[in-house]
Amino acid sequence: MPRKRRFTAFNLSFLDIMSCGFGAVVLVFLIIDHAIVKEAREQNADLWSEAQRLDEAVREGRLNLVQLRNTIEEVDFDLVEAQGRARRLQEEIQKYQSRAVLFDGATGEPKDLDAMKAQVRELEEEVERLRAIDEAGQGVSARSFVGQGNRQYLTGLKLGGKRIAILLDASASMLAEDVVNIIRLRNMDGKVKRRAPKWRRAVETVSWLTAQLPAGSQYQIYTFNTDAEPALEGTRGQWLQVAEREQLDDAVAALDKISPKGGTSLEKAFLSLSGLSPRPDNLFLITDGLPTQGISPPRRGTIKSGARQALFDRARRALPAKMPVNVILLPMEGDPMAAAKFWQLAQSSRGSFLTPAEDWP
Repeated sequence: MPRKRRFTAFNLSFLDIMSCGFGAVVLVFLIIDHAIVKEAREQNADLWSEAQRLDEAVREGRLNLVQLRNTIEEVDFDLVEAQGRARRLQEEIQKYQSRAVLFDGATGEPKDLDAMKAQVRELEEEVERLRAIDEAGQGVSARSFVGQGNRQYLTGLKLGGKRIAILLDASASMLAEDVVNIIRLRNMDGKVKRRAPKWRRAVETVSWLTAQLPAGSQYQIYTFNTDAEPALEGTRGQWLQVAEREQLDDAVAALDKISPKGGTSLEKAFLSLSGLSPRPDNLFLITDGLPTQGISPPRRGTIKSGARQALFDRARRALPAKMPVNVILLPMEGDPMAAAKFWQLAQSSRGSFLTPAEDWP
């Protein structure tokens, strides 16, 4: 028979000692680890508070910088306006001084009274001629517009038609002629955008065009960027009467409340004309370059020249047939094919193409 193993107290004591020692080691490890985690959390909380304080300081600094830039822009615009007013005042002074030369300083009588009487008769005859034209209903403008230089231009634009549509590009590129200033102005306040010289020039172009419309015709003004909207709210798809002068003035004044933004969808602009019934028989397009998107926005942030030309060709197919397109192309850097494409559009539609001078209209 096998011998039974003896039971001794030494074996149990050894196991107790080992168990107690292991438990003590585990307890010490837990205590030390907990203290490390607690200390790490306290340090992280302090660092997080400091980071939040620094972020808040950075945000305040950026806000102050934007406000300072806006203030500088407003001061620059005020300075330009003040210089313009001073120049016009000086011109008025010179005009009255030239008139004063005709009078004798001692007697106050004109030096050449007969010449002045002849001028008065000529003016009276001109007034009678204009009254006769007015009664006949020919050559009458709906509203007046005086350019900066008080000049009338021979533009070659086809200003006739019974139903005249005006499309005004209101994308971000209409803020300036170069990319750097476009990026700078598009992040500015809406008031600064509306006072951008290039945009003011585009709005004044519409004002000049509406001043040349025949009194018996109809019109509609649309602005477009990534979408096309009527300038006068609530008039989508409607023809407005040029003879209603107050409404025409309101439509032009509504452009002063628009801030250029976004990309350019020429296709949507042309499609908006299909909502007008009957179709337009004359179109004025005021823009500065080829479109940057079609019906849907582009997948990438940038678009190459070839893709923009393809978007232009696609937009042309959306134009109503047999409609003259008169293009007024404002300057824009980095788009060399725009002039050629829009000139071809004007020629093929029997319209006109104009790249105006800096002080036009």
